[in-house]
Amino acid sequence: MSETEKKTAKKKAAPKAEKARVDETRDDGALKAAVLEAALPHAAFDGFTDRVLEEAGKTAGLDKGEVTRLFPDGPLSLIEFYSGAVDAEMEKMLAAMDLPSMKIRARISEAVKTRLAILKRHKEAARRAAALLSLPMHAALGAKLLYRTVDAMWRAAGDTATDFNFYTKRGILAGVYGATLVRWFADASADEAATHEFLAARIENVMQFEKFKARTKEALSNFPVFADWAKPKSPK
Repeated sequence: MSETEKKTAKKKAAPKAEKARVDETRDDGALKAAVLEAALPHAAFDGFTDRVLEEAGKTAGLDKGEVTRLFPDGPLSLIEFYSGAVDAEMEKMLAAMDLPSMKIRARISEAVKTRLAILKRHKEAARRAAALLSLPMHAALGAKLLYRTVDAMWRAAGDTATDFNFYTKRGILAGVYGATLVRWFADASADEAATHEFLAARIENVMQFEKFKARTKEALSNFPVFADWAKPKSPK
């Protein structure tokens, strides 16, 4: 190979070398975020598919092997990362609010509204993700991601429960958030007033139920037989 040909070959190889150096400056989290950013606009139309993930990887400058390493379960791994990223941003935004000065129902309402506001940037992609997770074969992943979301909401709201209430609170909020999310997907209004009213009504239902439980517990405490029955049983 002549000297001129060698110089030409080096010039052609330079962009690839530079690209590799740029990729090495990003950790896995940054690489995943780049793929997600590239995928969301396409997922709105085509859903979370292998092809959308592959094309998003190319846009982010990754080869197929790297995409597989970062997202071992394909589109489902991408959805899991998407949900986690939204949760993290929600927590950051809630931490900047004066939640301690609010009543508990207001804290939960703000948490739900904040997460929906983040999802709104790519509402159709969020709808596609929810639809995929609603399929029976993906129910386990859907439940896991929902639990992570409501757990983050309760922690942001200042919940410190460690007893049975820890689980009941998250179970109740999962129902409230899940129902509100479905209502939100169908809300085409600009101010989303219908969704906010729906959320307020669901939270009010929960608060009334909690009041009913408290009154019932107090009333039964006046009857020794019921009070004794309600006490935790020590293991034999």
